[in-house]
Amino acid sequence: MSDVIIRPARADDEKRIGELLIDAFLTTYRKKMPEVTLSEERFAELRSVGGKRTYATVLVAEASGEVIGTVTLLPFGSPEAESFVEGASSLRYLGVDTRWHGRGVGVLLMDAIEDDARKHGVATICLHVRRGATGVARIYTVRGYERVPSGDLDLLPLVFLEAYRREL
Repeated sequence: MSDVIIRPARADDEKRIGELLIDAFLTTYRKKMPEVTLSEERFAELRSVGGKRTYATVLVAEASGEVIGTVTLLPFGSPEAESFVEGASSLRYLGVDTRWHGRGVGVLLMDAIEDDARKHGVATICLHVRRGATGVARIYTVRGYERVPSGDLDLLPLVFLEAYRREL
């Protein structure tokens, strides 16, 4: 993976981040959870992730000048943060270009965002995974994230999100 660099997102990355997230989310859901549909509101949210750089840490993975992955860490209390532990940051919007799946890009992004969180004194990271997305949940549990049912978000009939946390 020496050809992949992890860096902070820039303004000129914003469009690509949105496209990448929409493609990654649609591909994942189409293959593994075909009953899931994404609303125009969700598409708009994914397209706006790059703009969160003003209050969140947005990292990208880049190879040969192309953004191939992204992840965002939102500070406690910030817009769209879903932290269920006082003072914890919220991990969201992890996505990797489907052409790069299975090549360790997600691991590089997770390593970098967790390192950045530690440098900024973050003690806990919280995140949510759509119920039934067991493969996605496994990505996090392998890294030491623990399931915390008390932090679940029941947004049914739209979605039920299962909570996970990791102490850094």
